[in-house]
Amino acid sequence: MRADPRALRFGAAVTTLVLALVLVIGSPWLLAVQALAFALGVVWRSPYSMLFKAFVKSAPKETEDSRPPRFAQGVGLVFAVAGLIGYVAGITPLAFAATAAALLAAFLNAAFGFCLGCEMYLLIRRLLPAANMEVSQ
Repeated sequence: MRADPRALRFGAAVTTLVLALVLVIGSPWLLAVQALAFALGVVWRSPYSMLFKAFVKSAPKETEDSRPPRFAQGVGLVFAVAGLIGYVAGITPLAFAATAAALLAAFLNAAFGFCLGCEMYLLIRRLLPAANMEVSQ
């Protein structure tokens, strides 16, 4: 499956705004919404990418493998869940640190096109030979 890099970057920009707002207002509910967006991005499609595609009808000049961005969505989900645990358990430093880490990664992608989770995926693929084998059934 292929992904439109413009939609991915748009999604990162929206994620950046949502996570920044979470930190400003301290809303676990908004973080839960973002966690749901990350989860949808892992198992199906990012709602932010779908929003982008609803308004931008032009085809991308290039596409990219969707596996690294899906992995990145999974990493974002882990940090969002950690932030939620921090909010629910009353561990404010955990809530802020986990949310800030996800915010930093989203900002790097939105502002500079550098997907930290994607780079992690590629590094893992290089380091683990078994990860390079395709599963065939």
